[in-house]
Amino acid sequence: MSNDIIIFGAGGRVGRAAVAEAVSRGHRVTAVVRDPAKHQDLSGAQVTVVQGDVTDPQSVAALAAGHGAALNASVRLDVGSEEFFTAAASALIQGLAAAGVRRLVTLGIATTLETSPGVRIMDGPEFPEAWRAFAQGHVAEYELLSAAGPGLDWLMIVPPLDLNADAESTGGYRMAIGTVLDGPGRISHPDLAIAVLDEIETARHSRVQLAVTAASSQRP
Repeated sequence: MSNDIIIFGAGGRVGRAAVAEAVSRGHRVTAVVRDPAKHQDLSGAQVTVVQGDVTDPQSVAALAAGHGAALNASVRLDVGSEEFFTAAASALIQGLAAAGVRRLVTLGIATTLETSPGVRIMDGPEFPEAWRAFAQGHVAEYELLSAAGPGLDWLMIVPPLDLNADAESTGGYRMAIGTVLDGPGRISHPDLAIAVLDEIETARHSRVQLAVTAASSQRP
């Protein structure tokens, strides 16, 4: 498999952390952003910054060709959540297949995780309606990915509610499939990036929501 990784949404906080973690592990990175002029600080010997559109299958296919794996860390707040995340999922399914890229890691949202069997955080009666509408975009994304054929080896990594730029980095994380994890419920961007790169390098989980949260100073 190619050592190259393509990261959509590389200009955001999680995207930047993932770029840094990938570079530290020796990967070459294609950093996809909407406006490369705003993110030239990402450029380096192992990083190429390019313009692209994660909701356009032709753009995804052209940029992803030759890469070993893809990460989608993109988000748009100026369009509807369900509109954006379903468009991105559809484009990634089509575009990565055309490019011959099998492994996709995408980021989810904690409100879609279960607190008990069949009950998600977003299902609570007091859960704010505006937040539920945003969470529904990730639900729809997950449903589209679940319907994708076996050619796409995808994983949705879900950080806790407190994805905190100022949280202490432990160098590790805890994980569970589809359910909220006990504990402080926060993780730093660098620790989340570790979880993402671990799954890109060694695909231990596939076609599920993988919840991650901060752990001790030991890597898993």
